[in-house]
Amino acid sequence: MLLPDIPAPALSTISRVPAPPPVGGRNCGVPECTGTIGVAYDGGPSPDHGFCPQCGTPYSFRPQLRPGEEIGEAGSQTYRVLGYLTPGGTSWVYLAEDTALEGQLVVLKAQVNNSDAIARRRAVEELRSLTSLHHRDIVSVISSRRHLAEGETEPTDYIVMEYVGGRPLNLLLRSSDEELAEIFGEPFALDHVLTYGCKLLGALEYLHDQGLLYCDMKPANVIHYGRQIKLIDLGAVRRIDDHESRLSFTRDYAPLSYERERRGFHIDSDLFTVGRTLQELAARAAPGAGLAARSFERLIARATHDDPAARFTSAAQMSRQLWEVLREHRALGRHERHPERSTRFGPTAVLFGAGLGAIPGTAHWTDRPGLDLADPPDLDISTPEPREAARGLPVPIPDPQDGSVVFLGRLGGAAVPERVAERVERERELRTVEVALWLCRAYLLRGEPESARQANRWLGEAEQLMGRDVAGYDWRLAWHRGLQFLMAGHVGKAQAEFAAVYDIVPGEWAPKLALGYCAERLRNPEATVREFYAAVWERDRSQASAAFGLARARLRAVGREPGAREAAVAVLDQVPSTSRHYDTARVAAIRVLTGRLGPGVPSAAMLWQAAHRVEELAPGESRDRLVAEVRENVLAAFLGPLTGPGNGPPERPAALARAAELVRKALGGGEEPGGPRSRAAYLRRFADPRGAAEFPVLPTGELFEGADSREQLAELLHTSLRALADRAADAQERGALLDRAYAVRPERSF
Repeated sequence: MLLPDIPAPALSTISRVPAPPPVGGRNCGVPECTGTIGVAYDGGPSPDHGFCPQCGTPYSFRPQLRPGEEIGEAGSQTYRVLGYLTPGGTSWVYLAEDTALEGQLVVLKAQVNNSDAIARRRAVEELRSLTSLHHRDIVSVISSRRHLAEGETEPTDYIVMEYVGGRPLNLLLRSSDEELAEIFGEPFALDHVLTYGCKLLGALEYLHDQGLLYCDMKPANVIHYGRQIKLIDLGAVRRIDDHESRLSFTRDYAPLSYERERRGFHIDSDLFTVGRTLQELAARAAPGAGLAARSFERLIARATHDDPAARFTSAAQMSRQLWEVLREHRALGRHERHPERSTRFGPTAVLFGAGLGAIPGTAHWTDRPGLDLADPPDLDISTPEPREAARGLPVPIPDPQDGSVVFLGRLGGAAVPERVAERVERERELRTVEVALWLCRAYLLRGEPESARQANRWLGEAEQLMGRDVAGYDWRLAWHRGLQFLMAGHVGKAQAEFAAVYDIVPGEWAPKLALGYCAERLRNPEATVREFYAAVWERDRSQASAAFGLARARLRAVGREPGAREAAVAVLDQVPSTSRHYDTARVAAIRVLTGRLGPGVPSAAMLWQAAHRVEELAPGESRDRLVAEVRENVLAAFLGPLTGPGNGPPERPAALARAAELVRKALGGGEEPGGPRSRAAYLRRFADPRGAAEFPVLPTGELFEGADSREQLAELLHTSLRALADRAADAQERGALLDRAYAVRPERSF
């Protein structure tokens, strides 16, 4: 993860001479004293020295060092003060240079008020923390120096730290859009914020592993330099198990006071401060692309949840979801894909909604009432059944910390849940959350009433094993409840459960696939359906169910949105050749190019595409059926409607109008289907005064053979149906197909 390379600011813009005035209203710092020092009166400036009004202890906010002054003992490394940097909460921060290395800049840090005992202890803790920490995104300490300033009675300890030549993130919040674009070389965007977050969480994970809390995350404590960031000011660092010392934090970024007073600071409190920091930065950035904006909002909502139990439990956990949201944003906004397996859901080989790419069987013709072949059904773009979707959704990856994960890994796909349940009853050590969830799925996907009851029983077992506090916010329970509702056909209730999963793991693709399906099935706005499916498909080209769902959503706009049919084909063409669903997608594209979809007809360009694509398919009965379907669809598209509303007949030659009238009279006989009446009905298609679309120029090749009239295309369809009849499974099917073949064959005159 690389950030834009931003230039270091000029020293003249960050080093101040003279020192900035102190900010009043600090705590006294003497143990047990609750007084406030440095308070301005009657609108005047804050005093830089004086006495605590409560305990009488003297204080001074005056800096002990002046520009040009050197610290360090003779014969040892010394540092020359250049100026003042922005002070920290309780510290003076000086810019200095190493006198032995020209141009080598360092930072000197010392407490503001030497009488502040709490600040002194904090400085000692910070020095101890810095000297033991080694992380590229955390500022490092070089050494420490003690210096007795002129006029002081006691020496002051200084921490010598590396100088980070960059820009604190709080400065970005105060910059204009034009300034940010100049600094970053591009508009300040959400992916910059997400990258900051991943890096900050990496630093916090390191601190937490050392048993430390940072406590004071905020934009001012993060510096962007070059292509990296550095976490500075470790003055608030404390041990995770420290529940006695006074907390140091910034109110706007910390949890609410009632929580701090009740439970202090924990790892989730640190993650809360990261969430608030990112939220503030994101408010200054361009919004996320597509669904990524909502995913980011859900991530922040979880990190800053009022209930600590609902928050992320580790920096690694939050970082993983942040990274997934970053992948989503880059895929949707920049069309950059970073293929990577989920750590929560396993890959799925099942494609739900594959009907779009299914070549019709002979029943497509034999089961249709009547013999009027010029009226085939529209392309089926209906939403798959809920049970099909439930079986096609991915399976959660077992928690590696679960005691039975090895046992589950040995279970094959043919494992019988009854046998597993019997073993669990015998061996109590197998009674774990993941085994209970496995049994829930195994029973549930059978689709039987008794199995559904068993599935519900084992889901309750998993919830009980988790415990009430954990179960309330565990996404696995919501996921399995969603599957239960899908199998029962309650899609609205399933949608609510999958939305809960999305709230908990906002970066994962699986809940978005499930929500895309639910939105499609419930006929939610098409924009919502497309948004969910696109968030999955643009990020991961292995999720063909999302591609087919997105294609269906596009096809529903045919007649309303120009290019909707072409957009659906474009999505299907994105299924990679390495996918097991590649051939299904190729067939689906041909059917979309030529299928009947409302009042519109395929363009000549689409028909040429279809002809080329058919020739790429392997020969055989399946391709022959596809060819027959395409020929019938195209013939029907350019014959015109038999009945229906119209604006009256167009102007036509009198002879053709007379022929049409004769045909209508011939249809009054009442012949049985398959006889002359059916052939007359077919002829009426050519003579109907309501008119047909202009017959296109068809390509040469196997599919259309360059047919230049309706009669020639009808002859090709007749040939296709005859070929299917020759392969019929039985005499009844053969007879039905032959009836169809001869019904469509044009009348010949000799």
